[in-house]
Amino acid sequence: MNQQQKNKTMNVAFLIYDQVEALDLNGPLDVFIKADVISTGSYHCYTVGQTKEAVFMEANTMSIIPTYDVKTAPQPDMIVIPGANPDRVMECLEDNDFQNTVMQWIKDQYYNGVTVFTVCTGSMHLSKTGILDHHEITTHSMLLDTLEQYNPKSIVKRDARFVDQGQLITTAGITAGIDAALYLVGKHHGQELVETIVTLFEYQQQEFKN
Repeated sequence: MNQQQKNKTMNVAFLIYDQVEALDLNGPLDVFIKADVISTGSYHCYTVGQTKEAVFMEANTMSIIPTYDVKTAPQPDMIVIPGANPDRVMECLEDNDFQNTVMQWIKDQYYNGVTVFTVCTGSMHLSKTGILDHHEITTHSMLLDTLEQYNPKSIVKRDARFVDQGQLITTAGITAGIDAALYLVGKHHGQELVETIVTLFEYQQQEFKN
């Protein structure tokens, strides 16, 4: 990444939808927010929903209102797709309205050069978009077989914490989203910023394969 790219504020859109997993969303979100605060203007983070109506997080513990819907969201540089419990993700795959609005928006953005970063079961959401084709990908261990079944043109990695394919980043389960977000901050702005965030988080990073 050149100096001009480093100095540019990156728009990071976080997809939210009914029953989204809390840590899948908030782990990477907090990494990018802390990076923005520390480095002053590195990331502009916002949430995007199918509509601007409130949705419930996993187990209906709280409702959250997206900042934008897919029609009004600022142009993203990166879209983060958190996961949900496997049953909910599979419901979304069969929901034509969700596919024709939310996933079509993500597909259009991806093919216009936007980076897509999925967390946990979030990679399953892309199974009907073609985005995963011919890439190495991963997901939560509970859904690896299903991801492989739905994406026969992809190579499913079963021992990776996250997989970086350039414009596409997929992660293993839940907390792996934090590791991948830290990795991306390092890729964008250097390891010193990562180490500052890790210290601030009091986070014990794992040794992992990329």
